[in-house]
Amino acid sequence: MKARFARDAVWLFGPHPASTLGLLLTLIASGSAAAGQGTPEQRRACTPDVYRLCAGEIPNARAITACLRRQKASLSPACAAVFEQ
Repeated sequence: MKARFARDAVWLFGPHPASTLGLLLTLIASGSAAAGQGTPEQRRACTPDVYRLCAGEIPNARAITACLRRQKASLSPACAAVFEQ
């Protein structure tokens, strides 16, 4: 199971999964690319929730944002605070 997840993660994220996820979370935290970049703290706050609640939406940043908003009641307190800003 872990091997399949790892293989699928490479397919989803490409050769640089951390940078791809970082970019996605930056877009999520800022609301849009034009609004500026989210802080590293904001990205760290929501990374576990993206994997836990919205992994099927990766790498679509817009879909991840929508998913996290739909899952608002299930967000960690740290990630919920990012969306309240």
